[in-house]
Amino acid sequence: MIDVNSCINDAKDKMDMAIMYLDESLAHIRAGKANTRILDGIRVDSYGSMVPLSNVAAISTPDAKSIIIKPWDKTMFRVIEKAIIDSEVGIMPENNGEVIRLGIPPLTEERRKILAKQSSKDGETAKISIRNARRDGIDHLKKGLKDGLAEDEEKDAEARLQKVHDKYIKKVDEMIAAKEKEIMTV
Repeated sequence: MIDVNSCINDAKDKMDMAIMYLDESLAHIRAGKANTRILDGIRVDSYGSMVPLSNVAAISTPDAKSIIIKPWDKTMFRVIEKAIIDSEVGIMPENNGEVIRLGIPPLTEERRKILAKQSSKDGETAKISIRNARRDGIDHLKKGLKDGLAEDEEKDAEARLQKVHDKYIKKVDEMIAAKEKEIMTV
């Protein structure tokens, strides 16, 4: 016999993962303000292994227009600079011997539109994942009908699953709207 609540909870877990993915991908979109999360994807070679930048340096934002990277080991300056230049961050690092500074340039109108499209695309990917989780849950419930689940119980579970789906889709729309507003704000 199928457990309706566990089926719905499994779908919720998958939908939560889609929201977490979206949150992470939106954090990497540079919106004209300094945010240390844009450096999360950068890995540097430290003593023969590739490690995240945050493992070899302190990263901070002293103001809204710059990011400061202070390596713990002075020999890492060149490696960190090269990793930033080679990454998709698109900012040229400035090294003064003590810290590496990244000046966040203001976004052009064209770049803002591109970033807004990218955030919408990431949102659509999350929505697809949420819809897939709903479809998998409904398929699981339909299989439960064959295993003896009552038809009205299956229909009620489907309606509950649809409400959960709608809530998550609304959350994605809100996240995208907030990010687009952040991007378009000069």
